[in-house]
Amino acid sequence: MPIPEDVTGDEVDKDVRQELQSLPKTLAEDVAKNLVMVARLIDEDPEGAYGYSKVALRLASRVAAVREAAGFAAYATQKYAEALAEFRAARRMTGGVELWPLMADCERGLGRPEKALDMAGAPEVQKLDKAGQVEMRLVAAGARRDMGQLDAAIVTLQSPELASNAVQPWTARLRYAYADALLAAGRQGEAREWFAKAVEADKDGSTDASDRLAEMDGVEFVDAFDEEEGEGDSEDGGSDVQASADPEEADPEEGDKE
Repeated sequence: MPIPEDVTGDEVDKDVRQELQSLPKTLAEDVAKNLVMVARLIDEDPEGAYGYSKVALRLASRVAAVREAAGFAAYATQKYAEALAEFRAARRMTGGVELWPLMADCERGLGRPEKALDMAGAPEVQKLDKAGQVEMRLVAAGARRDMGQLDAAIVTLQSPELASNAVQPWTARLRYAYADALLAAGRQGEAREWFAKAVEADKDGSTDASDRLAEMDGVEFVDAFDEEEGEGDSEDGGSDVQASADPEEADPEEGDKE
């Protein structure tokens, strides 16, 4: 697969670079470039990232960083069996536990939520850092929901991390998951409160909490160009998006319900 000229391979972090030192120099450079492409594309073009990960895997399947990257690329394209195999291989090579929550989520993706819950109770979880433990809690709550256990999912998410006012990289996702579980359980007032809290913590737009909150408040976002199609352009060109609220749909007391 083609590598853009601006990719040198030097962009990989120092730990990966150190792993690649076990390879001949030219080969190490080729693998590094493919790993850079995986990281560059995985959010916007996961299938493209997956393609580059397969190239890296053919070149250096005995390098843990390569197996891990292949796992992430397979996970991003919902190839959960393949992702699980790659994460397991990387873990065997490094002995680390960082991939444990992702491995459990792959079990969910494969339709085995009970296995994910077993992993949530395993000793490996105690070895995870705080971020990893929060990820494991999110996976466990998702597994409970997969099994139709909404109340158990809500209880699983209730934790000191959820109650804390401090904002961490995982705070928005944790609050969002809690709000979504509350809404699924019919607890709309509480759900609205927690979607609002998720919005407060979501500085980089990692969730659609603001959209969910607007939906609960009866706010509709309408594309002005669709509205005016066939009627000609407005004098000032119109705005791309306008918000309107249907007063009959919005319940002003909804946010006060517990």
